Amino acid sequence: MLKGFKDFVLRGNVVELAVAVVIGTAFARVITALVTVILDVVGKLGGTPSFSTWQPGGVHLGDFLTALVGFLIVAAAVYLAVVVPMNALAARRARGEEPQPEAPSAEVALLTEIRDALRAR
Repeated sequence: MLKGFKDFVLRGNVVELAVAVVIGTAFARVITALVTVILDVVGKLGGTPSFSTWQPGGVHLGDFLTALVGFLIVAAAVYLAVVVPMNALAARRARGEEPQPEAPSAEVALLTEIRDALRAR
């Protein structure tokens, strides 16, 4: 039973998912701080960093507006930090411009040849 659990936990997909969750959590904190900074700047321009007290006609639209502005800031940050670079990389790969590994030096090529000859014996 423990061997099966160990095999499950150490499977590549589970480890990759765990790493993605940890990185996503850290990224969320960075984006939350960015939203706070941008809302503070909006507050300096508009007089208040939060729209939560805005109630036109007695309807509490301020919280929704604050959440909407925060969402748009998060969406823009994700787009600029993740989507644009990934699209640029995909376009470079499609054009065949991705960096090619350097050819091995003469010494490495000779050592590889010697290794292959020794294996062949």
